[in-house]
Amino acid sequence: MAGTAIGEGAGEWVPGQDGARPVDDAPERVHAEPDAPIGLTGPDQAWREEAARALGRPADQGPRGIAEAGLGGLGLDLDGAYAWIASFQRRFEAEATELGELDRRAGDGDFGANIRRALRRVERRLDEAPPSAPGELFLGVAHGFLNTGGTSGPLFGLWFRGIGQASDAPAMTLAELAKGVDVGTATVQRLGKARPGDKTMVDAMAPAADALAAAVADGLNVAGGIALAADAARAGALATESMRARRGRAAYVGDVARGVLDPGALTVALFFDSALA
Repeated sequence: MAGTAIGEGAGEWVPGQDGARPVDDAPERVHAEPDAPIGLTGPDQAWREEAARALGRPADQGPRGIAEAGLGGLGLDLDGAYAWIASFQRRFEAEATELGELDRRAGDGDFGANIRRALRRVERRLDEAPPSAPGELFLGVAHGFLNTGGTSGPLFGLWFRGIGQASDAPAMTLAELAKGVDVGTATVQRLGKARPGDKTMVDAMAPAADALAAAVADGLNVAGGIALAADAARAGALATESMRARRGRAAYVGDVARGVLDPGALTVALFFDSALA
């Protein structure tokens, strides 16, 4: 069955709803250029405030604490991973309409519906094939997203697959989580041909990956690392408001997309924020 490639190059084939998509293993992640836009200002303060509300705190509020349940000294265990994904699903369901509206203003408006369908597939997948370790759970999440239409769903699937492949142990360490997020982000960058500053999900993924790597270097535990990643992803998502889109459907509307937050980046921020207390 023929498929539409997200990027160039041949490699491992991953099924998608509209066919197979090529995936290259172990890609290198592209970091932000020095002049990449990072400002949080823009013409649409209401949407930024809405995003801050969706992420659970005022726009000017600093880091919050994170629940330690399932995020103990040994790492992220299966119960913690289940709780994280369940929280993410609830949070996204509550914000799907608003995220779809953001996509409508800069794209085709199907983002919220597509990711909602992906999360329902995730729920069915985990019921049909219960995981025995956190890495296996994230692979189940990846399966649900990879078999979803559109472009964002499969890209998120590849990102979650990177996380899932990082560990097969009963508890995922911070180093393993950091490696998985980094590999998943590199895959999204390669296939989506996006880098920080292009106004895509990468604008939240890349800062989160860097924050996790820094947390590993500083000797933090998983809970502390996720808290830093949540703050970094949130800042990256809010920064997309002032950017001019260079990739995705929003790139076709040029400056019209300025002042509109990227829904993919906001979803990444929601994911990390869902682990917070």
